[in-house]
Amino acid sequence: MFEGLREVWSVLGRHRLRTFATALSVAWGMFMLTILLGAGRGLENGVEYEFRDQAVNTLWLSSGQVSLPYQGHGVGRDVRFNDGDYRALLARVPGIAELSGIFYLWGEFQVRVGPRASAFDIRGVQPGFREVQRTRVVRGRYLNERDLSERRKVAVIGSGVREVLFGERDPVGQRIEIRGVSFLVVGEFEDDGGEGQQRKMFIPLSTTQSLYGEPGRVHNFTLLVDGLDMERSRHTADAARQVLVERHGVAPNDGRAVRVINDLEAYVRMTAVFDWIRVFVWVVGLGTLFSGLVGVGNITLIGVAERTREFGVRKSLGATPASIVGMVLTEAVVLTTFAGYVGLVAGVGLVEWVSGLGESLPFFREPRVDLAVAAGAGACLLLAGVVAGLFPALRAAHVDPIVALREGA
Repeated sequence: MFEGLREVWSVLGRHRLRTFATALSVAWGMFMLTILLGAGRGLENGVEYEFRDQAVNTLWLSSGQVSLPYQGHGVGRDVRFNDGDYRALLARVPGIAELSGIFYLWGEFQVRVGPRASAFDIRGVQPGFREVQRTRVVRGRYLNERDLSERRKVAVIGSGVREVLFGERDPVGQRIEIRGVSFLVVGEFEDDGGEGQQRKMFIPLSTTQSLYGEPGRVHNFTLLVDGLDMERSRHTADAARQVLVERHGVAPNDGRAVRVINDLEAYVRMTAVFDWIRVFVWVVGLGTLFSGLVGVGNITLIGVAERTREFGVRKSLGATPASIVGMVLTEAVVLTTFAGYVGLVAGVGLVEWVSGLGESLPFFREPRVDLAVAAGAGACLLLAGVVAGLFPALRAAHVDPIVALREGA
């Protein structure tokens, strides 16, 4: 084996510039394939990261103004959701795993603890909102049904709120003041949505409605669909919208009166885009790699033509066609494998360096090349090296010794 490899290097070293140019084209093709695979994974991770702070199987139901006349009602009327809508959605819409109404306290409200005060985003919600937002309670508890039924003045605060108002102290059991009204902190949460999500506060929806003069009022609904099936999600969205348009007397096709946002549809569209991106990456990368392999086939074919006399001598001394085919194939495979490995290592090194940049690249997160994909690409490269050298090898094996010696003379 050692003698065979030394002979291969000797043959490849006869025309160093030609061998180097061919190896560079193969290495470049493997390098580009690796970079494209890493970049595609980085973009995919970036999009998934944007969905990290809430469940993808979420529907958002919001109200607006009537834009179409319907059943004697004119346009311009505000649609105002209420607690009755909440009960109707639970009773009539299949596939709901969690449901929560939302009451927005528009603007940031001043919150005070002793001498410390700051403005935060406060919302009235129901217990189901926790699952929608993937909220992690790190101290105390979240809101529960008794908080709503008894209209308790309790609050769950984000870690950002705790840092401003309490520092490192445990906020659970402490009192905070929201516009002059005292609330008991029952829990602290963390959210992957970033600093803005950490500076939010949640209080019971019923308490919000009572304190701010709109009994029964709900601004929006958000619900979690049971499972990740697209058809079920669409059916649930249609059923929920139908319930709301019927209860508020608006035209079924009035898209401004009752709006539905389906996060699962957006997520599926994005994942479909990445399916096409993966196909594009493989086509471009393999195309670049193929151009290098064509160079391997050409240089091997040229080498066979230049060594016609050598092959004639070998066959006249008893070399079998199989041994000549094996020798030529070995040359092609060694050149392809070595150059491909260099390109793979360089590509992985660059991908790892970019990955180390962390959050400085928006929508591009943790690019990487999977080991299984790299191994598959290497196996494809090895097979392609065999294919690239096969035709020249067969041509060398069929050299007629007499004709070869006559041409060499």
